[in-house]
Amino acid sequence: MAILLYRLGRLSFRRRGRVLALWLLLLALLGGAAAAFSGPTTSKFSIPGTESQKALDSLAREFPQAGGATGTIVVAAPEGAKLTPAAVAPVTEEATKVPGVLAAVDPFGAGAVSQDGRYALVQVQFTTGVDGITDAQREAFSKAGDSVADLRVEHGGEIMRGVPEVGSTEIIGVAVAALVLVLTFGSLVAAGMTLLNALVGVAAGMAGLFALSSVVELTSTAPILALMLGLAVGIDYALFITSRYRHYLLEGMDGEEAAGRAAGTAGSAVVFAGATVVIALAGLTVAGVPFLTVMGLAAAATVALAVLVSLTLLPAVLGFAGVRVLPRKLRTRSEAPATATPSDEVQTQSAFGFRWGRIVARLRVPVLIIGVVGLGALALPLQDMRLSLPDASTEAVGSPNRDAYDLTTEGFGEGFNGRLIAVVSGDSAQSTGTASKEAAALIAETDGVLAVAPPQMNEKGTTALLAVIPETGPTAAETEDTVNEIRDRVADVPGASIALTGATAVGIDVSAKLADALPVYLLLVVGLSILLLMLVFRSILVPVKAALGFLLTIGATFGITVAIFQEGHLASLVGLDTPGPLVSFLPILLIGILFGLAMDYEVFLVSRMREDFVHGADARESVISGVGHNARVVTAAAVIMTAVFGGFVFMHDPVIKSMGFALAIGVLIDAFVVRMALVPAVMHLVGRAAWWLPRAVDRVLPDLDIEGEQLQRRIPVQQQEPVELVKT
Repeated sequence: MAILLYRLGRLSFRRRGRVLALWLLLLALLGGAAAAFSGPTTSKFSIPGTESQKALDSLAREFPQAGGATGTIVVAAPEGAKLTPAAVAPVTEEATKVPGVLAAVDPFGAGAVSQDGRYALVQVQFTTGVDGITDAQREAFSKAGDSVADLRVEHGGEIMRGVPEVGSTEIIGVAVAALVLVLTFGSLVAAGMTLLNALVGVAAGMAGLFALSSVVELTSTAPILALMLGLAVGIDYALFITSRYRHYLLEGMDGEEAAGRAAGTAGSAVVFAGATVVIALAGLTVAGVPFLTVMGLAAAATVALAVLVSLTLLPAVLGFAGVRVLPRKLRTRSEAPATATPSDEVQTQSAFGFRWGRIVARLRVPVLIIGVVGLGALALPLQDMRLSLPDASTEAVGSPNRDAYDLTTEGFGEGFNGRLIAVVSGDSAQSTGTASKEAAALIAETDGVLAVAPPQMNEKGTTALLAVIPETGPTAAETEDTVNEIRDRVADVPGASIALTGATAVGIDVSAKLADALPVYLLLVVGLSILLLMLVFRSILVPVKAALGFLLTIGATFGITVAIFQEGHLASLVGLDTPGPLVSFLPILLIGILFGLAMDYEVFLVSRMREDFVHGADARESVISGVGHNARVVTAAAVIMTAVFGGFVFMHDPVIKSMGFALAIGVLIDAFVVRMALVPAVMHLVGRAAWWLPRAVDRVLPDLDIEGEQLQRRIPVQQQEPVELVKT
């Protein structure tokens, strides 16, 4: 692989004009396709085959008028006053006139008025699903009741659910990344070139994603995840290759040879690192959750594009940049060989890395104990982790949906925000009617149920709806217990099949499905990491150590995220208004992403250790060398990733906020605690045993040549006078 990438790097450098033109053409084509075929994203989270989804599918067939999107208008009188039918009537009438509304129910006729008479709920039924609601309809709905001056009117429901959008806050992460690149390279050109490389990959990935959105159902978080991950890995991969390219320039190679060598060595590691991220994200399909599969594949495609850009466009751009990729003092031909030999460069740029490597070598046992105990302590809140789908209770304070949620809770209790629907389906009107009455009685007797509305029948009388009001909110643990008990009670009702659905029930089913898939996926990822690293490093202990370190990273990351986003500790520091359960897909998504990123740092650190060991260095000295040579680049890469992910913490959407925070803190822990401290400490403890591999296994495993050893043997560096650092 190293030789193939070496030739690709040289070709891209030599034909840089054509390579750049091809990428610009591809961007233009993808951008045009995105503009022409872009479709809407969805906020639906469902899993085919679950009870709640089966009930929704049944409603769409047998009771279509009840299968459309719903909205809720909450009306409140001033304190001390009561609502009257005449006062609320204009709100209901204006809601009825909203385009696409099937009906708006008079709260006095439906009994949706609080006991004190101060609050009322106007239920609004649309003809189409939530994804068919246009911005114009949503705007008209939000204005229903504007003519009523003396009453407080808030608009909520599923049609008012916020959709996360990319805003200016993400620029913060990119700005920090640019600053880190400038400090790392000492060159504005090198920093700008690296950022440009990443942005091209992200632009191509996002354009392709939106071009497919008309035929593939994208959740609203999928593009955000793809952007978040594409930016981070795009910058990091370009950073690794550019750093190696500069190193070869300072050894006296010309630009084309340096680009080829950088692509063959650092590029090989980038391919492996990118492949692990892609495989881990594509592996999300094992969960059997369609929306999660789409999210994983979308992010995986963006990462694959980032790798392709780094291996082709980056060498081409390096050719255009010329000597400007080097610091100003090293750009001239006469100064470079005399003042900046490779050893001088390493000592200058990575002095702290070597000092840190020796500190860890000397204090390996205390470092290992403190690191493991500390990460274990941070993981303790993990045992209390709860999962759910997002609802209005965790939306930003001041958003329409949150205001409606809070006003409903104030007037009626939290349970009215998480109403359940029991769908009773029978072969005849008589059997359905009998079963619905029996089911209503059983549900009303269930602990945690506040009220059960009378059955609503479809035209044939074969399907009935029972609206169930729980006592607790949508994401409360007690509500989940209530749902499970209701399902157990009505399972044996004769004459009809009964299924419980509604947004709350869907959330419970999705969370349960993902929780069941989590251990399987974690086992898959850990097993994959051991196998891949065994192929790369031809060792037993190195992969096992890497997998255990990954588990420590995941545990501590989950623990910190639970403590802040679920339990509310220091929540104000991340701008979180209301703590609550973590979004259901966060743990499994986090495992997939952090696995790939952890393997990045593992490969870049340990590959240099193995390279020195293979060339005869002492096992412990090779560890110090690996840390010393790569500390600066790994540190810069980790800071950049943290900054990019951290930029999403400033978004108002709590789901994106929690994803950005968890990824940022996970990268920090894995890079600085696990890879830069625990890994070298363990390597010092085990010594030569770290590189032991049974001969039988060694003969079977293919040689991936991540370090470029075959490249060095088959195409040795030609000794030549450094006539020109870079051909321009």
